[in-house]
Amino acid sequence: MITKRIIPCLDVKDGRVVKGVNFRGLADVSSPVELGRYYSEHGADELVFYDITASSDGRKLFTDILRQVASTIFIPLTVGGGINTVEDFDRVLKCGADKVSVNSGALRDPGLIGRAAKLYGNQCVVLSVDVKRVDGRFTVFAKGGRENTGMDAIDWIRKAEADGAGEIVVNSIDTDGVKGGFDIEMLQAVEDVVSVPVIASGGAGCIEDFVKLFRAIPDIDACLAASIFHFGEVSISDLKRALAAAGINVRI
Repeated sequence: MITKRIIPCLDVKDGRVVKGVNFRGLADVSSPVELGRYYSEHGADELVFYDITASSDGRKLFTDILRQVASTIFIPLTVGGGINTVEDFDRVLKCGADKVSVNSGALRDPGLIGRAAKLYGNQCVVLSVDVKRVDGRFTVFAKGGRENTGMDAIDWIRKAEADGAGEIVVNSIDTDGVKGGFDIEMLQAVEDVVSVPVIASGGAGCIEDFVKLFRAIPDIDACLAASIFHFGEVSISDLKRALAAAGINVRI
């Protein structure tokens, strides 16, 4: 029985952790170094660090803050934002990341996933995909959810896995920050077409939302959340105890 992972997400803008609703209205939360250390010491299984405006600003990811975060945590770290070349993969891995998350860069250059997987291994390559319903269809958005690509999300995810992506993070723009629960329909559609680990992102509002997701989709590997952890609405230790009590295998 696979151990389910609970992963806090640090959305970093101008060196600070921020959070919004539906990818908009970003508000300052905390220092990524302080939050990263806190989560590492309080039961998080992994940590995700996104430099959320790197792609839209057309710049490289901030590496100074990343190095500080990587040096203070003792759990696996996935890093994304402004990843457009294999050189970007190399730079981020040398800063202390264990895995690199690619989103808009892979949309611009679909061959990037395959090249990175060949150089660093599938386990290092994470596809992060921002998905929103458009006319009833799961559609891929780029540049932090700002740009509709018109691409079918399920087709894109299936291709990314075939090219070498070792993990898929599915960010539901429709449920992001709303705290009304994970997008189970969307996540099931993804789980149906891939065999690599799938991480659910967007919509967690309470402990029951995690329980409901893991029961509805037993094959889902992990849940990623931000605001409910950042603002102290749910602690990871309380969440894991509740999941264990519900018969869901977690690392306590």
